[in-house]
Amino acid sequence: MADGQRLLARAVRVLSVEARAIEELKGHLDDNFAKAVELLLAATGKVVVTGMGKSGLIGRKIAATMASTGTPSFFLHPAEGIHGDVGMVRKGDVVIALSNSGETEEVVRLLPVFKRMGLPLIAMTGKPGSTLATHADASLDVSVREEACPLGLAPTASTTATLAMGDAIAVALFEEKGFSADDFAMLHPGGALGRRLLTVGELMHTGEAVPLVAIDAPLKDALYTISAGRMGVAGVTDSAGALAGVITDGDVRRAMARGVDVYAAKAADVMTAGPKRLLSNELAAAALRKMETFSITSLFVFDAQDPSRLAGIVHVHDLLKAGF
Repeated sequence: MADGQRLLARAVRVLSVEARAIEELKGHLDDNFAKAVELLLAATGKVVVTGMGKSGLIGRKIAATMASTGTPSFFLHPAEGIHGDVGMVRKGDVVIALSNSGETEEVVRLLPVFKRMGLPLIAMTGKPGSTLATHADASLDVSVREEACPLGLAPTASTTATLAMGDAIAVALFEEKGFSADDFAMLHPGGALGRRLLTVGELMHTGEAVPLVAIDAPLKDALYTISAGRMGVAGVTDSAGALAGVITDGDVRRAMARGVDVYAAKAADVMTAGPKRLLSNELAAAALRKMETFSITSLFVFDAQDPSRLAGIVHVHDLLKAGF
């Protein structure tokens, strides 16, 4: 059986080597980084990321990160590219080519094609004097002092450094573009990321589905509205149509316990004034937190553009159905 302490020591060494590789990247940054971002910002087409082997795997992730943050991107396998798939590339595209040695045959053989098409080329390589770096319009130095592999053969620290540099470009790019949380939500409609960025405006009930009664309406009408709406609540509106309060099942029960005649009372006699509310552009996660904080199950939602206008209502069941 392997010695646990020895295994932990090996893990610590690997993580230390890779952490140092990323830290040392900061010393490699120069005007080429800014130029690379400027080339990407100026692109009228897509970003084409290419790389062979382990570099290709890192390239796929870089392309995916850019695509998910508002920069249309795709991965081109260089071996397939030299056998026809380069036809996916168009004028106006920008190429990011990855090769630790800067001499990867399949990548280098694509360079004349990119040049003939007039495509800007950004290189990520561990050899600043290599063929790839020499022919690039912007060359990013991702060289590392050592690999985490004790044999110095398996790409480990070098791929980690390249991935980190790709993230740095992607983040700088989307910050320059003003990419917002709303933009991110639009590109991530499914899964946990999409749920985190859902707004109450996307989940709320609107129009006739919003349970409302007038402030001078008989309480029995409010009871009917609560029952029909199936949310356990009815909003109470004043003569101007503004939300003045709310009536819940609990309010009615407490009123009956006090001896209130539910057949003679008005909505105003039982309602709770100053109900909790949200704006339509607030995150659904914030709605759930507010419900939990105040032990309520529904919140009335107001228009973010006109906060005086009632826009809808969101119920805890709506949040649960959305995966919160």
